[in-house]
Amino acid sequence: MDKYSIEIVTKAEKEFLKLPETAKNRVREKILLLENNPRPFGSKKLRETEYYRIRIGDFRVIYSIHDNNKIVKILSVAHRKDVYR
Repeated sequence: MDKYSIEIVTKAEKEFLKLPETAKNRVREKILLLENNPRPFGSKKLRETEYYRIRIGDFRVIYSIHDNNKIVKILSVAHRKDVYR
């Protein structure tokens, strides 16, 4: 299976950089796993959107999958209380 490339939008990058160090490491690992499997077990397609989310403890990563050009675009990385706003 072809690898997907990961793109992170500026907003998500800024959110990621604000995370606590321990969360950063866990989130980074999970995001990198999306290269091989953009729809891992536990990922969820968000209702009425083309977006998916994965949970990493209290944090959420919202992303879109572009199968035609093998890109996973990270749109948001935030605490669960803030991510859906």
